[in-house]
Amino acid sequence: MSLAAETRRAAAAQPFLVAALRAGVVNYTAAARFLEVDVETDAVATALRRYAEELPDHETESRDVRVRMQSGVGTVDGGDESEPLFSIGGVAFDADAGDSTAILATGAVDGAALADALRALALEGISPTAAGVGGDTLLVVVDRREGANALRTVETALERVRVSGDR
Repeated sequence: MSLAAETRRAAAAQPFLVAALRAGVVNYTAAARFLEVDVETDAVATALRRYAEELPDHETESRDVRVRMQSGVGTVDGGDESEPLFSIGGVAFDADAGDSTAILATGAVDGAALADALRALALEGISPTAAGVGGDTLLVVVDRREGANALRTVETALERVRVSGDR
């Protein structure tokens, strides 16, 4: 395997590094030291620089969404007659059923929007209980005390969703 191919493989195993390469915010020497490629650091840094030049630029887009918070969310019994807010793996979440908070975004949402929202929440130290997207609705369930911060975080994330291919 060539040095260029080995460097690309090692970089691809670190999605954050590929995103940073696309954004142009990488110290190539530090990145070369980080990657597990058994070649001289300067050679790996050069291969990374060339790889970065071939990658498309980092692009984001703002999504047309309405984001709101729903308090009192919790798990509900499957026998309940009402339609839950969210259901996955046999667990359903609905309003007036607990002490969690749901962040609901409706509009131009998809898996990319959910991925960026979850990434932003993780950076804020907010760990959702459940999350999903279906149709034109994105939902994230968080602890009640984290609701306001989660709302602001999701709103901000949806203002700059990475364009497809920029993962």
